[in-house]
Amino acid sequence: AEAARVGRVQDEGWRVRKDGTRFWASVVVTALRDPTGQLVGFAKVTRDLTEQRRAEEQLRTSEERLRVLIGSVKDYGIFMLDPDGRVASWNEGARRIKGYEAEEIIGQHFSVFYPEAAREVGFPDYELEVAREVGRFEDEGWRVRKDGTQFWANVVITALRDATGQLVGFAKVTRDLTDRRRAEEALRVSEEHFRLLVEAVRDYGIIMLDP
Repeated sequence: AEAARVGRVQDEGWRVRKDGTRFWASVVVTALRDPTGQLVGFAKVTRDLTEQRRAEEQLRTSEERLRVLIGSVKDYGIFMLDPDGRVASWNEGARRIKGYEAEEIIGQHFSVFYPEAAREVGFPDYELEVAREVGRFEDEGWRVRKDGTQFWANVVITALRDATGQLVGFAKVTRDLTDRRRAEEALRVSEEHFRLLVEAVRDYGIIMLDP
């Protein structure tokens, strides 16, 4: 009826074979008319898209599993940036590390995570530029939480491209290494104190030997 009214109808949906099995079909129905405009019938073209639909469904399921997995990670901040550096997704780890709820930060430029000095010299844009050029950028440095406190972060930014090579955004993974840095700094200070103490001893010759 619709093809008779407008001339052509296209649809996708389940269809049934002789043996009762179903297949996913792309269907085009075109009205055929004689020179006087009288409807004389329809042309119907059917394509079997079952395999394509199955592949798309498997991809959708895989992407959903990945989304759930990333969303549940708590020790890593994992989120997407659009090509301009604006936050496009937000996982639980990012919320815990940086303090922002998803609705507060999505759409904001990721430079808000950087200290003022880093923003002034354009370091966030430099990170994206390197990732865009070579595919990946990794760095450790101070980052800023929502409440203004700073933490020492390991950051990996990866450029994401479609099948044509067009840049579609960036994946950004952040780890909070503040405790590790604090421990390393305490060890460094302890070793420096020990070195000064040993060097100050005058009555004993204290030397190190290699293996």
